[in-house]
Amino acid sequence: MVRDPDLAVFDADGHVYERPEEIFAFLPAPYAGRRTVLGFPLWPTGDGFQRGAIHARLELHRSFDVDGATWLEFLVQAGIEATVLYPTAGLATGLIRDPDWAVALCRAYDDWLHAHYLTRSPRLGGVALLALQNPAAAAAELRRAVVELGMLGGVLPAVGLDRPLGHSDFDPVYAAAQQLDVPLAVHGGPTAGLGLEVLDRFAQVHTLAHPFAQMRAFASIVMGGVFDRFPRLRVGFLEAGASWVPFLVERMDRAFAVRRFPEYVGGALRPPSSYVAAGNVYFGPDPGEAALGRVAESIGGGTLLFSSDFPHEVNLERCRHELAALAARADLPVTVKRNFLADNARRFYGLDAAVPGAARRRRT
Repeated sequence: MVRDPDLAVFDADGHVYERPEEIFAFLPAPYAGRRTVLGFPLWPTGDGFQRGAIHARLELHRSFDVDGATWLEFLVQAGIEATVLYPTAGLATGLIRDPDWAVALCRAYDDWLHAHYLTRSPRLGGVALLALQNPAAAAAELRRAVVELGMLGGVLPAVGLDRPLGHSDFDPVYAAAQQLDVPLAVHGGPTAGLGLEVLDRFAQVHTLAHPFAQMRAFASIVMGGVFDRFPRLRVGFLEAGASWVPFLVERMDRAFAVRRFPEYVGGALRPPSSYVAAGNVYFGPDPGEAALGRVAESIGGGTLLFSSDFPHEVNLERCRHELAALAARADLPVTVKRNFLADNARRFYGLDAAVPGAARRRRT
């Protein structure tokens, strides 16, 4: 299958594998130089599954030795202009019970990501890891990461927090993102609190965890009135597919129409579908998702983001195949393909389309 050379590709969601020894070097006081923190994992486990052991048994990956050079080689060979990098272990930040440690660890991760990836090439972009256990500190870290480190936005935990993401306690973070004109992205991974503990096979848990967590976060943010309080805010819901979106939006609209009372719905002032139509909300479909054409027809093609997910479930061969298959799809107009593969990501992250291949922030 041949890739269409006229379709530019911008990866809205790639990943790094955290290296504890390297991140340790960036920890602030009182943790700086205290090697006791390396006696335990820096982040809690996401769900009790040892993913490395699963990969070893199934021979899915030889190792997790991925760095900036690995990523740049992948971009060249896959024909992708640039990527925006998200954490792996750091997706469990919401499960950290110690707010002080969460704040320090997020700061160290952001400095590590900047030093080991973002400074290597403008083709490698990143989002700040934020400790929502302390919303004021998270807002300050978002400002620091964007202004000083050139981050393109922030990542929000899908599970673990003791309040839903639509809660007004998180407004300092949303206010900072709106002021900076950068997006926030909800990214799943951990499964704690989703009621999936009774499932004993990883694939069953993995199948349900991402969409369950994203549905919960989406309903809370939209119906909780976050976009009414911050009408210029952009929030992405990544790595959960998008087939669930028309279904959930329709149900939310119906619930809103039946009783438009804050104590019943939340703080939303308009039908939930209107926030999707207004461009406040973006989604990361699976590139090969069969229902992608129907999703684009239902909610429009202007808020769908291509995600490679490299190096998690995707290698170079699979990425090339998915891009070629997507370019060949007859159910997607070429305008939708262009938007999905590149233009939507540039708009979501506030990038300069005049700088091809560069994950640079647009000057504001």
